[in-house]
Amino acid sequence: MAVLTEEQNMLRDAARSWVQEKSPVTAFRKMRDSGAELGYDVAAWNEMAEMGWAGVIIPEEYGGSAFGYLSMGLILEETGRTLTASPLLASALGAASALVLGGSEEQKQAWLPKIAAGEVVATLAIDEGPHHKPEKVDTTVEGGKLTGKKTFVLEGMAADLLVVSARGADGVGLYLVKADDPGVKRSRLRLADSRGAANIEFAGAAAEPLSGGAETLEKVLDRTRAGLCAEMLGAATQAFETTLEYLKTRVQFGQVIGSFQALQHRAAKMFTELELSRSAVEAALTAIDNDSPDVPELVSLAKAKMGDTFHLVSNEMVQMHGGIGMTDAHDAGFYLKRARAAEAAFGNQAYHRDRYARIQGY
Repeated sequence: MAVLTEEQNMLRDAARSWVQEKSPVTAFRKMRDSGAELGYDVAAWNEMAEMGWAGVIIPEEYGGSAFGYLSMGLILEETGRTLTASPLLASALGAASALVLGGSEEQKQAWLPKIAAGEVVATLAIDEGPHHKPEKVDTTVEGGKLTGKKTFVLEGMAADLLVVSARGADGVGLYLVKADDPGVKRSRLRLADSRGAANIEFAGAAAEPLSGGAETLEKVLDRTRAGLCAEMLGAATQAFETTLEYLKTRVQFGQVIGSFQALQHRAAKMFTELELSRSAVEAALTAIDNDSPDVPELVSLAKAKMGDTFHLVSNEMVQMHGGIGMTDAHDAGFYLKRARAAEAAFGNQAYHRDRYARIQGY
């Protein structure tokens, strides 16, 4: 485990207290049942922004706290535990990273303080097909006008600002597009995990370029992937702890089912996989904070490992809870659905194993 500073410990503890009190899984269930179009509770998001969470990676001169990516990961891990849906990953991490890394001074001044305050929701619009393939970019920019389509845009219906990958005269790069531009058309998607997402079509929408081209795009994606890994780690950890508690209390054939050796072995397998995953996730976040050259391989290692682990633990949670685990009355299904959506987002296990192998020269 990473060695945390006193401030990071305080941040994690505050996040843990808040999500348990204000955003338990019952709150997510209520949001889902309400059919909320945005896919999250706006009041809860406003509270998160008031606590400074939306500004954790944003420099102080733009209204943030510059606490870094490991600190943001600690918050995302806690929100993951209770499946809290919010624009934290898409806006405060993904889009904010794009502006920090590639924005001009004018662009940073215009958008970062508003993102840090939670006044603006921003998001990344990268993929164009059913699978994560950021190198496939058919969206084009010509004369400052952007045309194309993007799929599975997280928080796509809520976003005020879109960070879009497109192909211009100098190759692939990132562009800022205001979501209320008349050339932007959004279609709401209904995902298995009930989060907010949209498909977006662009028809001559006004676009401002960010600097850095494809290199900035890759750095932004890796930061977002690492943040998602932290959220997945929290959800998988909670799923395991809930299952473990059930094994200790559920009585079958006159004894608690946790006394059965086969179930003990399966629980031990989950525990070890979670510990390995935590090491991989924290290594990736720390590498980003240290601007290490091995960020790409560490992030792909973390995403592939975390995807496998969350998949395993969510399956075991349903199976070990038996009949009740198969019903919507129990929370197990929420974790399984979240696992499947999170695995696919920003590259599944196959994508990242292949990327890791290519980086290593296999």
